[in-house]
Amino acid sequence: MPGSPNPPLWLLAELTYRCPLHCVFCYNPVDYTAYGAELATEEWVRVLREGRSLGATQLGFSGGEPLVRDDLEVLVAEARRLGYYSNLITSGVGLNERRIAAFKDGGLDHIQLSFQDSTREMNDFLSSTRTFDLKRRVAKLIKQYDYPMVLNAVLHRLNIDHVQQILELALELEAEYVELANTQYYGWAYLNRDQLLPSREQIERAEAVVNRFRERVGNAMRIYFVVPDYYENRPKACMNGWGAVFLCVTADGLALPCHEARMLPGLEFPNVRDRDLRWIWYDSPAFNRYRGDEWMKEPCRSCPEKVKDYGGCRCQAYMLTGDAANADPVCDKSPHHALVTQAVERAEQARPAAVGTKPVLFFRDDKNSRALSGAGRGEPVA
Repeated sequence: MPGSPNPPLWLLAELTYRCPLHCVFCYNPVDYTAYGAELATEEWVRVLREGRSLGATQLGFSGGEPLVRDDLEVLVAEARRLGYYSNLITSGVGLNERRIAAFKDGGLDHIQLSFQDSTREMNDFLSSTRTFDLKRRVAKLIKQYDYPMVLNAVLHRLNIDHVQQILELALELEAEYVELANTQYYGWAYLNRDQLLPSREQIERAEAVVNRFRERVGNAMRIYFVVPDYYENRPKACMNGWGAVFLCVTADGLALPCHEARMLPGLEFPNVRDRDLRWIWYDSPAFNRYRGDEWMKEPCRSCPEKVKDYGGCRCQAYMLTGDAANADPVCDKSPHHALVTQAVERAEQARPAAVGTKPVLFFRDDKNSRALSGAGRGEPVA
């Protein structure tokens, strides 16, 4: 084992891949219908206990939509008993007063609510549902039950020019925190990349809007604006390093060092039905595969910045180049960097859709997932 890793700090419980929304930027695997049965309640309880014993302190309940699980209240109460700081990451669909009261009594610490846009038309188009009004009601419930209002909006070409309106909506809903997360291109977003990647001008304009809004509201609202990888010259330290602080357990029990890692060929990720989390974290070959720097090729191996970015994202390297051990092509030192700049050039040249027309997109749903299952993942993009 290369070195001795620290224990994980953050455990993400992806309770289900089921979701009533059909978002075009969903990070869930495009072939999710091919996966096995969801972990049962008692299996999730064991995972939470093993994670806490291992040292994890932050717990996220995610999906899909975690509220489709009828046992979420049980898991929330167990998380509090174990001493986690717990966070529900939700679309709001399925959250009513009875359930939020139970979560409050059970000790849930934090709720993050997603909006797709500031208007009913675009919010409902991007998720292929009629949920905008529901989300507004849920936002009021979150405030009513004395939770901090945390609003998340995933940005892309189709809504980034609405940042001002999204922030005004957040202000109306009395949000204390707003995360404007530009789409990262994995899962369904990768399929839709040519329709979703904004231009540099759009990003710069949106960032200027955010900065002006920060000046206007001061400390009343904390706003996070996350630039997409494709517009950086150096890669992010993906998950703060492979198997360094983050441990994800998927709906069917696979343990992963990041949300997307199950796409990588040649790695057999362990399942919590077969192995305990301690062995998985410290001893499994998959979790040790990209720890340290022995696995690195040039230019990463001799780069002084490898201690900061760890070579970038293994999944992005695989999706764009076909080899997970390559340098993340976002880095301008990568010999494959042109794959990123070409995608950016296409975004710069893209023309807005004609008035009254909508772009052709892959919506996340079971039919599309079944069609894409076994079709191959991560083919290089020209």
